Amino acid sequence: MRILILGGGGREHAIVKALARSPRQPELFCAPGNPGIASDATCLPDLDPGDITAVVHAAREHEINLVAIGPEVPLVAGVVDALTEAGVKAFGPVKEAARLEGSKAYAKQAMKEAGIPTAGYALLRTRDEALSELASASFPTVLKADGLAAGKGVLICETESDAREAIEVFFTEQRFGQTEVVLEEFLVGEELSLLAICDGIRAIPLTPAQDYKRIGDGDTGPNTGGMGSYSPVPDVGSEVLAELSAQVHQPIVDLMAERGHPFHGVLYAGLMMTANGPKVLEYNTRFGDPETQAVLPRLDSDLVEIFEAACEPGGLDNFKVEFSEDWAVTVVLASAGYPESSSKGDLIEGLERAAELAEVVHAGTAERDGQIVTAGGRVLNLTGLGPDAATARQRAYDAAEAINFDGKQMRSDIATRAVERDRQGTNQ
Repeated sequence: MRILILGGGGREHAIVKALARSPRQPELFCAPGNPGIASDATCLPDLDPGDITAVVHAAREHEINLVAIGPEVPLVAGVVDALTEAGVKAFGPVKEAARLEGSKAYAKQAMKEAGIPTAGYALLRTRDEALSELASASFPTVLKADGLAAGKGVLICETESDAREAIEVFFTEQRFGQTEVVLEEFLVGEELSLLAICDGIRAIPLTPAQDYKRIGDGDTGPNTGGMGSYSPVPDVGSEVLAELSAQVHQPIVDLMAERGHPFHGVLYAGLMMTANGPKVLEYNTRFGDPETQAVLPRLDSDLVEIFEAACEPGGLDNFKVEFSEDWAVTVVLASAGYPESSSKGDLIEGLERAAELAEVVHAGTAERDGQIVTAGGRVLNLTGLGPDAATARQRAYDAAEAINFDGKQMRSDIATRAVERDRQGTNQ
């Protein structure tokens, strides 16, 4: 069994590690990969996951049986369509279904049609239209780039003045390219990340996770791609999980099937648990990052079998996805300047010691003269495992403290609430 994983970040390293644990012992390839992934898979550093023709060629050249797509860009570009046409099995949605992530406006329209609970919104096509809409907006409010923006195209505006500045960022500065903008109601509550494996007909929820988008402790500062996560989530047991998935995953899978492009792969629902019930903030059409780093280490089922089953229409019928009782807490280490910029080339020390304490996943690293250096905004993910939230959290932070590089950034409050709630639940 030969599997090619597309991508080179922390999510892909976590996927590679989970596939490597399969009793089927697949031969793994990763493009482009990174120095951490290279210890578990054959990296193809010159293969661009966004070059669809090159990906198809590589799959044939290396006699790949299954391609698993990590990042969103190749999915939105149609890599699954091209691989399928070439006779190569691919885990992920086709281009039309991937629009759920590729376009915020498309996703909002789909939610409305499928009856998915979500925030109220308006689509802003021009700067003048946006400024006019602000006159009737309530604050705080949220502005989102319609297209892909690497997790950074969401601006939370506390005041009308903030919103006017944000409009200039989108329409005048065009920081996220030429894009329409979704003006969205600001929701209050607690966020929850819920992923489901889909076979085109049904959605099977995975264990829930919670992530941390803001750069600073106490959810302060700008949004990032994610500064940490944990799993499971207190108060979200199997019954609640099934109910949530029936509300937010299955109707979208049904809608995509009705539209003629069945959804295969991972459907990620970012939820806000409000006083009026759960509401969907966004859909992603692939594994979340860094939620995957906290979810997959707890997976007891064979990820190879899961991927294969999801590729077949109805393949997940009577399929069980099982997770351990352990807790997992992931702490992200970011480089200096992140998220506005990122420092590259800084020497990383302490990796061996960290690996003795937690699972070390490489997100933005490179090799230089035999040494590992920073090569991106989010550099490393440290996932601690333990029988309770406190133990898992301590192991993650012990590993994080063991690593040093210039300008290292991390939040110090990942999973603090989970520890408190886990203890309360244990004491009841």
